Amino acid sequence: MNLSDVNRGIKKHKKPKRVGRGIGSGHGKTCGKGHKGQGSRAGNSRKPTFQGGAMPLVRRIPKRGFYNKFADSVAIVNVADLEKAFDDGQQVTPETLESKSLAQGQYDQLKILGNGDLNKKLTVSAHRFSQSALTKIEKAGGKVIVLPGKTTVAAKKKKAQTAAAD
Repeated sequence: MNLSDVNRGIKKHKKPKRVGRGIGSGHGKTCGKGHKGQGSRAGNSRKPTFQGGAMPLVRRIPKRGFYNKFADSVAIVNVADLEKAFDDGQQVTPETLESKSLAQGQYDQLKILGNGDLNKKLTVSAHRFSQSALTKIEKAGGKVIVLPGKTTVAAKKKKAQTAAAD
């Protein structure tokens, strides 16, 4: 291969294909659409998945699962991460976790999980806690603050019913 071969045949300003301009043009008469049939007619368009009447691959392969686009996205932080990143007696909030690059990006709720050991007395604020994380934080002498998350319609009804019962 030669260096001069690299750009051979490449045109910077390629002219569009001129169809229907007579037999001598090479694209005259049927304009590259062939004779008769669906593809030769005006307004012809097919779905990209169309495979000549055969069952399309999209429909043949099995579909599994479900993606709930309305579900809350939950950021997860382990107790071991808190042990490494924070000093004894510090407060752990979503803002401090973001500043220490433990809970980054957008999320609806923050959950603390109990993977690892905790020996520091921390005040941890989050939306959710696993049972093991709760026991480890309290065992180390720390404090747990549950932040309010999004309230659902069911939670609002339940709250209203308990208020009416009192």
